[in-house]
Amino acid sequence: MATAPQNPNAAKTHALVELLRRRSYEEIRARMYDNPPGTPWWAACKTELDIRNNERLANSILENSRVSARIQGSAQHIEQITETLVQVTTDVADVVRGVKESSRRLEIATYVIIGVVTVQLFYLAFLVMGRH
Repeated sequence: MATAPQNPNAAKTHALVELLRRRSYEEIRARMYDNPPGTPWWAACKTELDIRNNERLANSILENSRVSARIQGSAQHIEQITETLVQVTTDVADVVRGVKESSRRLEIATYVIIGVVTVQLFYLAFLVMGRH
């Protein structure tokens, strides 16, 4: 714990700050506005409010740091997911290209089959007509 300053007015202010530690924020503000600036009560209230505000600021900074770390972790996770999605999309594109090539070969095979069937039908027709 800090030692009290040597100045009697400062010592009184320090004692009042210790007294205000257990008071509510609203009560301290009311006391501060009830006393003129420069009085020990006003200084004590101002000091206690500054301490509390700085504690709140420190807690906020700490919480912001935690949230920032979580956001950074989430961003890295999203980046990994995006990389996976890009890889999967590339793989799917390769499969689609393969299917396209296969369908072209299947189309050619179908034309060949139709051609062979047509030739066989003509051959069969010529055989039947040749016997008559």
